[in-house]
Amino acid sequence: MQVTETLNEGLKRGYTITVTAAELEAKVQEKLVEAQPEIEMKGFRKGKVPMAILRKQFGPRLLGDAMQDAIDGAMKGHFDATGDRPALQPEVKMQGGDEWAEGRDVVVEMTYDCLPPIPELDATKITLERLIVKADDASVEEALKNLAATAQSFDDRKKGAKAKDGDQITIDFKGSVDGDYFEGGTAEDYPLVLGSNSFIPGFEAQLVGAKVGDELKVDVTFPAEYGAAHLAGKAAVFECTVKAVKEPKAAELDDELAKKYGAKDLAGLKGQIAERLGVEYQGASKAIMKRALLDQLDGLVKFDLPAALVEAEANQIAHQLWHEENPDVQGHNHDAVEPTDEHKSLAERRVRLGLLLAEIGRKAEITVTDAEMTQAVLNAARQYPGQERQFFEFVQKNPQMQQQLRAPLFEDKVVDHIVAQATVTEKEVNKDDLQKAIDALDEI
Repeated sequence: MQVTETLNEGLKRGYTITVTAAELEAKVQEKLVEAQPEIEMKGFRKGKVPMAILRKQFGPRLLGDAMQDAIDGAMKGHFDATGDRPALQPEVKMQGGDEWAEGRDVVVEMTYDCLPPIPELDATKITLERLIVKADDASVEEALKNLAATAQSFDDRKKGAKAKDGDQITIDFKGSVDGDYFEGGTAEDYPLVLGSNSFIPGFEAQLVGAKVGDELKVDVTFPAEYGAAHLAGKAAVFECTVKAVKEPKAAELDDELAKKYGAKDLAGLKGQIAERLGVEYQGASKAIMKRALLDQLDGLVKFDLPAALVEAEANQIAHQLWHEENPDVQGHNHDAVEPTDEHKSLAERRVRLGLLLAEIGRKAEITVTDAEMTQAVLNAARQYPGQERQFFEFVQKNPQMQQQLRAPLFEDKVVDHIVAQATVTEKEVNKDDLQKAIDALDEI
């Protein structure tokens, strides 16, 4: 077996791997000898099938296995010897392709971009600012009032009163398109909060001013991107009967409200809210400091980037942003999306930071524990109520999904590792300043 270098430019590498016909024959013979004792065939005792018959029966398949084993072994030996780490899966092509015939040498061309050497980072040169926000009484009271608003009830308005925006009305309705009632367009005793925007645009506004006993027709047009294709963009008429009109009544800020949310009393609920706000502020502050750290790292460390990795990342960014701008297009049935210079610049930043953080984590022997992965899966499973078990099974069988969950955990642990060595000062600010800093992250 021979490995010959054909390309060495920057991070690009190319090699030919030659496996001789004699080496392949030896591997096939080895596999036949290994399998012979367990093979049973009609007319022969177990383990006594002649080698010539075994070769005729199993030779072609074993030749393919031997070829793959030889190439895999050569590639592993090459990477062990050179220390190269490919940025992406190496591209491997066999010379001759379909023209190759048994008895010939196998020559394989292997090309890849190798990961670059990454300079050491002196984290002590990094200076960061941690924003500190305390959950003051005003913030707790505001959050408490918002909580009470979500726990509001509705009381009947006086007889003959007209419905106002924010009221809850109870209606029967039947919807039709072109005079035909459609499936899913009928309901009885349906509670609808006017102004909640939970119905088709324009529907709720036409019910403001209605009274109990009113029968009216509501004219609307389904949005062009409506989920049901047969209704999308169609004009519809809903025949509505108003059966109740109720005004909102905010929950009282008392111990009873607190008990609904698992607290012993109102003071206990305020304590819970203060604690939750503290966690939210801390998370926001950490996100701001992380962005500042990544910005510094992007300027502190420079090295060559694997072109294939940057290209793949730029294509992914361009594709993702295109779908965000065209949410009505599902799947990948659309024209190719060409990355712009802006996409490529962002891809270079992401690849540079990704490689740097990965290298720092590798040298620091940072890993994601099984317990941390389990918690990450639990958190993700909460997005699929009633299907948690199916989600767990999906993750167990899907290495790509496991990596998607593991990657942010690993990155955060590496960031914490760097921050622990950096110079960090604290600055106390109010929540409005914190919000401005968070908003600024989205503008970058």
